[in-house]
Amino acid sequence: MEWEMRPGGMFVQRRAATEDNDANHSNNNVTRITVAHASSHHLLFLPTNSTFWDVKKLLANKTGLLPEEQQLFFGGKEKDNEENLYIEGVMDNSKLLLLENAASEEWKLEEIRKHNDMLKAFEAVAEVKVEVDELAERVFVLEVAADGGTRVSDKEFLMCTELLMRQLLKLDGIQAEGEAKLQRKAEVRRVQNFVDTLDALKAKSSSPLPTTVKTVSVGTQWETFDSGIGSLNAPTSMPSSTNLTQDWERHD
Repeated sequence: MEWEMRPGGMFVQRRAATEDNDANHSNNNVTRITVAHASSHHLLFLPTNSTFWDVKKLLANKTGLLPEEQQLFFGGKEKDNEENLYIEGVMDNSKLLLLENAASEEWKLEEIRKHNDMLKAFEAVAEVKVEVDELAERVFVLEVAADGGTRVSDKEFLMCTELLMRQLLKLDGIQAEGEAKLQRKAEVRRVQNFVDTLDALKAKSSSPLPTTVKTVSVGTQWETFDSGIGSLNAPTSMPSSTNLTQDWERHD
């Protein structure tokens, strides 16, 4: 520590020395390390109380590897995420080795495979949906005809039902996960609703028509006179319980 005398005879610590001490104190709180990865070397500055997980998070931006996909080695040993740099002996200018986790590489390939399978499932469900949309129009036409009283052949219902069942078989053969699985399930439910509708229309069309017309018979007896004037008389046979009395008046 250096001192200097100010005007008036007062001794004070030299300002330059104070600035140097502040700089040294600041440097003591930061650790500079180099991380080798493949043919690259990455220079990092971290606080001395940092962990190896902190190192991995910084390396994620530089290497494109997620922290879970990284393996850090120091002194020939792999280090755990929660271990502290200073406690493990990492000092200024220390060198670390970064390797990609073999298990994470397999995980990546598995995720890519799942993504591709999902895309295939989406396309397969979409193709079935187009065919079901066309059959939906056919079901609508049959429904309008049946509700309007038109007699529809059972063959029409059976043919449409068979075509819908073929679409169910296609949907059953689609391997899907996640959102694609939900879309497939929704399409299966839609096809089943159309099949139920056709069954109900077929039963309605096959049932006999209700008898709503009653036959009514009316009997009359006509008598013709020489004058050509017709007279309507009461029936000759009358119920025994009915007595008719008529009074006639003769005029000149």
